[in-house]
Amino acid sequence: MSDVNLIEAAVRTEFGKGAARRTRRDGNVPAVLYGHHAEPQHLSLNAKAFAAILRLHGTNAILNLQIDGQQQLAMTKSVVVHPIRRYIEHADLLIVKRGERVTTDVNVVVTGDAVSGALITQELNTLSIEADALNLPETIEVAIDGIEPGTQILAGSITLPAGVTLAGDPEALIVNVIEAPSAAQLDEEGEGTAADVVTAETEPESE
Repeated sequence: MSDVNLIEAAVRTEFGKGAARRTRRDGNVPAVLYGHHAEPQHLSLNAKAFAAILRLHGTNAILNLQIDGQQQLAMTKSVVVHPIRRYIEHADLLIVKRGERVTTDVNVVVTGDAVSGALITQELNTLSIEADALNLPETIEVAIDGIEPGTQILAGSITLPAGVTLAGDPEALIVNVIEAPSAAQLDEEGEGTAADVVTAETEPESE
């Protein structure tokens, strides 16, 4: 196996919140490896090494886990990050085999510029795809160069890389292109909003 994304994974023998805190205090991330009908394995990964892999390869990174001298390919299935301190609290890893196709969500990145006067709204930030586990795209790009107002880009109309197929709803709206409101329309909307607020503040509360 390749040494790409090779990371040491120690087997955890203590469980629970206290054990997880001790794992993080030691500079590691508590993780669970599961899949292929195997018993879940509780592991700890070096936090800095794991974070570096995620920065380079995104949240669908493929890991080469070194567990007790044996290597095991795994995909990062989910990562829980502390909302304030931003450290990785926990990770779920999925066993994968070479040549195996997996289904996962990838980020959608909108590129280019629509025509003048068009307003772009991105309705969905991710796209569900199926691809070879070792050839997952980090992002899916959607080009909007020259697109006119009134255009809707659906999931099924997006050109995917070779070997990648859509796994989600082809009718899902990804990008909506509408005509940008004029200054007069914005003024009218602002007045309406202010009037609504005044009305709401002066109306008596219902019992």
